[in-house]
Amino acid sequence: MTGTTTGTETGKAPQEDVVEVLLAQHQRIRGLFADVRAAQGEHKQQAFDELRALLAVHETGEELVVRPAAERAAGRTEASARNEEEAEANRALRELEKLDVTSPEFDAELAAFQRAVEDHAQHEEKEEFPALMAFCDPEQRRAMGRRLLAAERIAPTHPHPGTAGKPALQWTVGPFASLLDRAKDAYARHRD
Repeated sequence: MTGTTTGTETGKAPQEDVVEVLLAQHQRIRGLFADVRAAQGEHKQQAFDELRALLAVHETGEELVVRPAAERAAGRTEASARNEEEAEANRALRELEKLDVTSPEFDAELAAFQRAVEDHAQHEEKEEFPALMAFCDPEQRRAMGRRLLAAERIAPTHPHPGTAGKPALQWTVGPFASLLDRAKDAYARHRD
């Protein structure tokens, strides 16, 4: 999964500015949804696995690094709404992960999930990110971008609904869950 958490569609690493990093990831997520919808068989499973991992680390990084600054920049209500959406997405992603990607149920659930993820991303792009741009100077955004990318490198690659929206639990449990998730991913790749 090279480029999964930080690459853009062209494979070039985004700038460190946190907003640029997140916008590039949103584009990659949109592309992966399209790939999963269009794919068949093993490729569909691989595309979904990449989407699942990117969403898991992306949401964790946002909750740990972006949300505290967003709370100061856009207000507690905005930050809480985004965290609640991410917690719900975590639960939905966990349910999708249990389904056979070739089933009609998976396709229906994926479509509903994609709409929710897109709505969440739109809220971030129209409400949260402009507030961060206004509130944080470029160096602060670059520092946040570096922290975001560092957090994503150690974030779990599978959904963990019990920790979603709870940064203290994510800081405590996340590194252990990440080790287990990454071991599970490696085993699954080598099993095939």
